[in-house]
Amino acid sequence: MSSGSYYVPATSRWPVLGSIALGVMMIGAGIQLVYGTGMPVLAVGLVAVVAVMGLWFRDVVHESMGGLYDAQMDRSFRWGMGWFIFSEVMFFAAFFGALFYVRTFALPWLGGEGAKGVSALLWPGFIPEWPLLSPPDAAVSGPHGVLSPWQLPLVNTLLLVTSSITLTVAHEALKLGYRATCRNWLAATVGLGICFIVIQGVEYYEAYHHYGITLEAGIFGATFFILTGFHGLHVIIGTLILATMLVRIIKGHFANEQHFGFEASCWYWHFVDVVWVGLFIFVYVL
Repeated sequence: MSSGSYYVPATSRWPVLGSIALGVMMIGAGIQLVYGTGMPVLAVGLVAVVAVMGLWFRDVVHESMGGLYDAQMDRSFRWGMGWFIFSEVMFFAAFFGALFYVRTFALPWLGGEGAKGVSALLWPGFIPEWPLLSPPDAAVSGPHGVLSPWQLPLVNTLLLVTSSITLTVAHEALKLGYRATCRNWLAATVGLGICFIVIQGVEYYEAYHHYGITLEAGIFGATFFILTGFHGLHVIIGTLILATMLVRIIKGHFANEQHFGFEASCWYWHFVDVVWVGLFIFVYVL
């Protein structure tokens, strides 16, 4: 209940059940990595995690609609979301750092830089340049071509940049009380997110089947799929969050001046968009 200055949440079973579900999912992942037979356990854990999240969020929505949150609770949510996004920044910074290390230090070393008399370390005629392409008979496999940044990647960049604009319009409309405008622009944002996901699927098909870019295709394939894959997962999650916000807008949730659930989803989506701009520049263009 709310006491005006400090919110004491009701007893909840979701943290314990969520921890158990995550544990089951991780055990399944470990079994799959070691023995290759952990997919059933992994699937059960994943379904359990999704179910716990849905039910937990349902309770949070009911509490919010019941007027149980005060200024202190609002600050708590904002700090929590802020630290969560900071952790996401560090998550992607680690992968961007790995990409920088490979391109700036590892490739020159493999080419013999700094070692007198050392020839190519990978295959005859090895050239330490990025992207690292390899001939068919090379000891270390790699892709035989790369995607043009000015085709599908550019389209996806325009889609995400546009989605940030449409989401900002929706947010401003909500603050001014124009709920129909908010609904329409938010629906457009969700549609743009879905288009991004579909186009990235097409791009992955092209990369895998036409350019030989796979997770096993050397360091370029690994960094490409890890960076773009984790970002794609974040886009899927963000699209689901915005779709949930759209349903809540249609149901009449959120006040003009108090709508942190909607605002937090905007923070997350804008973060995902900024990460993609970095990916477009450092993975596709440079």
